[in-house]
Amino acid sequence: MKIINTIAALKSVLQPIKSTVHKIALVPTMGALHSGHVSLIQKAKQLADVVVCSIFVNPTQFTDPKDLEKYPRPLEHDIKMLEEAGCDYVFMPSVKEMYPQPESWHIDLGPAEFLLEGEFRKGHYQGVTQIVKKLFDAANPDIAFFGQKDFQQVLMIQNMVAHFQMPVEIVSCPIIREDDGLAMSSRNIHLSPSDRQNALVLSQALNYVKDNFESQTIPQLVLKAKQIINSVPGVELDYFTIADTKTLLPEDKKMAQNSIALVAAKVGETRLIDNVILN
Repeated sequence: MKIINTIAALKSVLQPIKSTVHKIALVPTMGALHSGHVSLIQKAKQLADVVVCSIFVNPTQFTDPKDLEKYPRPLEHDIKMLEEAGCDYVFMPSVKEMYPQPESWHIDLGPAEFLLEGEFRKGHYQGVTQIVKKLFDAANPDIAFFGQKDFQQVLMIQNMVAHFQMPVEIVSCPIIREDDGLAMSSRNIHLSPSDRQNALVLSQALNYVKDNFESQTIPQLVLKAKQIINSVPGVELDYFTIADTKTLLPEDKKMAQNSIALVAAKVGETRLIDNVILN
């Protein structure tokens, strides 16, 4: 496995590979890797010849400077995980490399940008698509892999790819969970033991909705899910919704072909998101 720190070096390595009709996969991450990230590498290895994983904590997508400051950066641990997973190249640029000078960025990501996470973290998806576009330009991948846990993010990246008509396939991979149901997240490291236990209520509420989706109305399901979450101390709910997977608009009736339940909550001092696809 080779570690690369500059865009020029990455291009010089990957362009000859691309010219020999090999398929290149990119797994963009912000580091603090866990088994969920490893599952993306494994899927990438199945579908491509060469796998590149980027590690870059992107400043433009953080709406809270404190959140950026405390984001975990266990690089030695991450490198070891990627080596064991069989990753071919790790792209670890500096902030100066990715943002050599101040720049403005704003593209039309559609109405869904302003819902859910977009409402609570204004400008977040502009920052996400800004860095993903830079990473796609640098690596020129045929296929890129993202986790379903950040469902809205995947949708925004798909919209960005369509906006620029980029020739890259976006693959969303299933959420990887701990044995007790908690969705794996780099942020889980910040949970105290009691917070860690309280956080289980998010997947419990989602499972209730999935198990009862056929037998109850959407308003009944959302009400019950909110009651389940609000009954646990130390958990502050931002939203729980059942929405259309394409628009993220809330559903009142089961009209959409594909529905998804999404939740975000602050558990102690740590904000967590989770979701489950319903049909």
